[in-house]
Amino acid sequence: MEENRDMEIGTNPEMEEEKGAMEDDLKMVIVMRRDLHMRKGKIAAQAGHACVEAVLKALAKEEDQTGDRESDLSIWLSTGEKKICVYVDGEERLLEIGEQLKSRGVDCALIQDAGHTEFHGEATLTCLATVPASSRVLDPVTGQLPLY
Repeated sequence: MEENRDMEIGTNPEMEEEKGAMEDDLKMVIVMRRDLHMRKGKIAAQAGHACVEAVLKALAKEEDQTGDRESDLSIWLSTGEKKICVYVDGEERLLEIGEQLKSRGVDCALIQDAGHTEFHGEATLTCLATVPASSRVLDPVTGQLPLY
């Protein structure tokens, strides 16, 4: 009798397991340029800019979507906001990573510093951050990059 009651109120163990796996799977990846030798505070500021911009992009996309499925952004925000910070050595590699992510359907926030405090007044690309996405999509592109 108890089993029937559970089914009547809509619990489905398989769906709950799938949702749990999806929640654990979502992350944001921040890709920093190590070759710039930024000060710690500058690294933190640039990563912060990237994270905020990526969340704003995800929020804009969420507002455009309709449907019954909870958005990746909502799930990510409610499950600890997992972030992974990795690095590349060079602007060309940063842009290559961004293009690879884009080809997989992952939006990114590419950050360009204005150069007021570092980089001799030159605008410089410093990092990127992905919108929250599944490891299955992100890892083929970023999974082999070294942790920062």
